[in-house]
Amino acid sequence: MGAYADAYRMSLTDPSAFWRAASRDIEWYRPPVTVLDDSAPPFYRWFPDGVLNTCFNAVDRHVRAGRGEQAAIEYDSPVTDSRRTLTYRELQDQTARFAGVLRHLGVDRGDRVVIYLPMVPEAVVAMLACARLGAVHSVVFGGFAPRELAARIDHARPKVLVTASCGIEVKRVIEYLPIVEQALALATHAPHSVVLLQRPQAPATPRAGRDVDWHDALGEAEPVDCVPVAATDPLYILYTSGTTARPKGVVRDNGGHAVALRWSMRHVYDTHQGETMWTASDIGWVVGHSYIVYGPLLAGCTSVLYEGKPVGTPDAGAFWRVASEHRVKTMFTAPTAFRAIRRDDPTGAHLDRYDLSELRYLFLAGERLDPDTYTWARDRLGIPVVDHWWQTETGWPVAANPMGLEPHPPRPGSATVPMPGYDVRVVDDDGQPAREGQIVIKLPLPPGTLPTLWQDDERYLASYLTAHPGHYLTGDGGYVDDDGYLFVMGRTDDVINVAGHRLSTGAIEQVVAAHPAVAECAVIGVADQLKGQVPRALVVLKAGAEPNGLDADLKALVRERIGGIAALSRVDVVAALPKTRSGKVLRKTMRGLADGVDEPVPATIEDPAVLDALRAILRS
Repeated sequence: MGAYADAYRMSLTDPSAFWRAASRDIEWYRPPVTVLDDSAPPFYRWFPDGVLNTCFNAVDRHVRAGRGEQAAIEYDSPVTDSRRTLTYRELQDQTARFAGVLRHLGVDRGDRVVIYLPMVPEAVVAMLACARLGAVHSVVFGGFAPRELAARIDHARPKVLVTASCGIEVKRVIEYLPIVEQALALATHAPHSVVLLQRPQAPATPRAGRDVDWHDALGEAEPVDCVPVAATDPLYILYTSGTTARPKGVVRDNGGHAVALRWSMRHVYDTHQGETMWTASDIGWVVGHSYIVYGPLLAGCTSVLYEGKPVGTPDAGAFWRVASEHRVKTMFTAPTAFRAIRRDDPTGAHLDRYDLSELRYLFLAGERLDPDTYTWARDRLGIPVVDHWWQTETGWPVAANPMGLEPHPPRPGSATVPMPGYDVRVVDDDGQPAREGQIVIKLPLPPGTLPTLWQDDERYLASYLTAHPGHYLTGDGGYVDDDGYLFVMGRTDDVINVAGHRLSTGAIEQVVAAHPAVAECAVIGVADQLKGQVPRALVVLKAGAEPNGLDADLKALVRERIGGIAALSRVDVVAALPKTRSGKVLRKTMRGLADGVDEPVPATIEDPAVLDALRAILRS
């Protein structure tokens, strides 16, 4: 492990030298002299005296280099049966003009703009236009409930809200303007203006004196040049998917973010200028920020923007069509997407319809990748399947298989090894080194990670840095094997205590998921008078699979592979599992329902009807 070991060692022993070298891939108006400001721990700052503009590095730089006619964004929307290509030159023009729109509406450096848009090219333009001005964008997932949108408006206090007349799901059209109106009625802060993108599927009636038509304003706007900003100036605020009542806004800076993402594109994803990356996520999540928008564009790649689903638009071959038609080299999605594809097409028959000869890598993240799903994807695609692990807070991978630096032999169930800059440790509840326990990262965190929470340093300290001083608490548990491979077993609150034995529900899920009839599953710990807690499994079957004998099979498998102490109390076959829109299963919510407690339901839930259908089952 020469190249990786050398890079990792240098990143920890001499981080200034390591990240100074990485920063040379970014173009600066004033290159940083100081790489790391560690004068006020635990608040660290990267490239504190550097000056740059993220939009310039993501767009203008490539046009200036003569690659203006290369595709920057390939928009593919099966839900509207439409496609559109934006070259780097077109993206530059639209971004400069929309920056002019925002400036005309009073937006300046440091001001906030809330973006509430579906997966359309205008969303990318709006994000980049904010970066161009030095304004701070906060993208809220299109379709979020009014109360949640209102909470984010009050927290970020934007001058402008950018929205659309509607978003489009597989079986329905969601009108956005009524949601926006309700949110603004609930909010105490009122944006000065609302920019409205009209979509033909559900045009909206604008409010006179407040609403500005996107297309009209863009046509009249004067283009704006990139504004130099400090590397430590905020680029965006992004609210964590677990946010319930009080928003937790992760801050991302400009300089560290650009350097880290540019480094990751080359060394983690092995994806370079002129190549195509498709991240099948949403711009409302950190994955969309980092690897639909900023990462690919900083590297001069073509990025696919997909407005659709892994199944149902129109079938379980949707992903293969997109990868084939856009000649995708690197694909990135969540494990839950592949479980849905596998559920509907267990043999992978749809694959035979498409040419995937350009596809080199499949990266999966967002939720734990069970070995069975990993094996299915690897065997069907015949390419490296890379499980990697990171968080909204980190902004880029904590652990991965560094395909552009030194590929490692994969190990199912492992996110492979920590990336340079992340000094990953496993500790017990008292902070002492442990073979298995809480995963923490020794400070300082590398560039690109959160420097704090938006206007809430105290909450940043309390949430992440207090439990184990000098370390960032990831909230995940796992272990490192003898070869340095990291295994992330799930959130630490998914560890259950059965008669004094601490068991990982992730380990039990791994066994359940290996059954040939199981498409996906969740294991939760439910209260038990005798043992304290016992594990209970909820299972979704593959298409055509029968539940006969499944209960006995799964209970026997768990006893055999983990032991009698992990014996399943019950197995329920369900139609679907409740998830957030980013693919995380709502285990905590289900656990509360099973125990007779009404846990708050995250605003990020994908389909509330799925959870409603489970209530009676969980409480029985």
